[in-house]
Amino acid sequence: MRSGLVHLLAWTLATGAAVTLSWWGVHTVMAGTAYDPPRALPLTVGEVTSTPRQPSPRPSSPTGTSASPTPSAARPSASPTRSGSPAGTPAAAKTSPAGTVKSYDTDGGRVVLDLTGTYATLVSATPAAGWSVQVWKTESWIRVDFASGADRVSVFCTWHDGPPRVDVQTF
Repeated sequence: MRSGLVHLLAWTLATGAAVTLSWWGVHTVMAGTAYDPPRALPLTVGEVTSTPRQPSPRPSSPTGTSASPTPSAARPSASPTRSGSPAGTPAAAKTSPAGTVKSYDTDGGRVVLDLTGTYATLVSATPAAGWSVQVWKTESWIRVDFASGADRVSVFCTWHDGPPRVDVQTF
């Protein structure tokens, strides 16, 4: 019994020393690394990009699963202007030094893109409650997919043959 406790104590001390040494090594290496700070875009007072989300009613299919809404059934989003814009179109636009920042509200979440005349940059992709998000980026397009069960919403931004163009598809 006593021998087992001695072995346990020795193992605990050795493991603690190894973890401490590893943490110190990683901390030392990472402390000398410079990272670009995240880009924060300023919002002006009174700028509203959306209204609080309310669950959208979905009809049930005969199998008991919820049916995917059609693109025409997408919920409108609020914009800073007096009239609302349909989902899949920019909910808010703000000019930044790099281009125009536009927000696209969908059932699955919100995608914010910085659009210039020749390319686009993903600013953020935020899933709605109960949805997950996956992002793909190349030199000529960005794809953001939101998923919840069998429901899918994709936001595509392409600029390989001209200025950036954004398409929202619901599956």
